[in-house]
Amino acid sequence: MQLIIDVGNTRVKAAIYKGDALQAKHHFALQDFSEEVGEFAGLYPIKKAIISSVGRLTDEQARSVQLRFPTIVLSHNTRLPFTNDYGTPETLGVDRMALVAAFMQSYPKKNGLIIDAGTCITYDFITNKGSYKGGAISPGLRLRYETLNRLTANLPLLEKQMPDSIIGTSTEESIHSGVVQGTLLEIDGAINHYKEHYNVDTVIITGGDGEFLAKRLKNSIFAHSNFLLEGLNYILTYQND
Repeated sequence: MQLIIDVGNTRVKAAIYKGDALQAKHHFALQDFSEEVGEFAGLYPIKKAIISSVGRLTDEQARSVQLRFPTIVLSHNTRLPFTNDYGTPETLGVDRMALVAAFMQSYPKKNGLIIDAGTCITYDFITNKGSYKGGAISPGLRLRYETLNRLTANLPLLEKQMPDSIIGTSTEESIHSGVVQGTLLEIDGAINHYKEHYNVDTVIITGGDGEFLAKRLKNSIFAHSNFLLEGLNYILTYQND
């Protein structure tokens, strides 16, 4: 069995895989990393592990895993199942690497666009020849709500909500329209552009807001809640292929 650890900007996700099958999943706060990972992993016969971190994981926290299992800490130096043509590969987020790997495993020989709707919304394009070209990064829903509140004097901080109409008839409705409808228009516009100019035939959306947005998009897409974890599991397995 393999231990998969994804350290995000707001929380940690840990998972156990046996082959390609997800056996268990656990979420917890980064401050509880060593204790939570130890208890979770102790329930399974783990053979090896992988850590992907875009958050503030300390060396001590990483060592709590490395001392127990053969562990890969994902970086641009890790052997990947695709060609990385990003202009600055050393700056490519490890979460984006994992998503592209997941696409390679699930949709080989397809031109793909992967959208990760989390703290940020990332767009990643990979060709049907397995060449990763890059993409885009924009603020996620929560960042948009928080920015409107933090950088203005009078706008309230709201929880995400789908507006009834694109025309807001109150300040709160206008914020929801601007944030949610604006994000949907952005995503649909990006998908249309990639389809027209890069012959994208498969679009994936994942991340914390993925399902919320997927059902409201005009384009046909596939929603995968565990796509990043699947990619990390594939990268770890790929090291021995």
